[in-house]
Amino acid sequence: MENVKDIVGFMQKVPLLHGLKQNQLEKLARRFVEREFKAGQVIVEQGKGGVGFFIIVSGAGEAVRMRGDGEKVVVNSFGPTDFFGELALLDDGPRTATVTATAATKCLVLTSWDFIAELREDTDMAVIILQQLAVRFRRALEAL
Repeated sequence: MENVKDIVGFMQKVPLLHGLKQNQLEKLARRFVEREFKAGQVIVEQGKGGVGFFIIVSGAGEAVRMRGDGEKVVVNSFGPTDFFGELALLDDGPRTATVTATAATKCLVLTSWDFIAELREDTDMAVIILQQLAVRFRRALEAL
């Protein structure tokens, strides 16, 4: 994506960011960086540190979690406008799953320090995003 306007237009389609105002989206858009991954490339790895939040622009990915008994379980599949790594925005704990690109994939990436810097400047943004995170976690729990 070549400019802030394009990034904002895309961000408006991302469920986590629903409810943000235009100026809030523009502030965040300036903080995202674009990264590309080849099919089969690991984007994030379970157990490793993570400081980034990812939104898939194009392509696809799959999240796999290694259980304590050694069994691998596919926990999610991702396509355009899907996101992962939201926990890494809030703490610096290890990744909860390995996400691998299943096709050539382009992502927008936001670091936790850039995200926190924006939230400190705009507490309304924090409330909106935290509410959306709560909805996502509630759905995940209901699916178990």
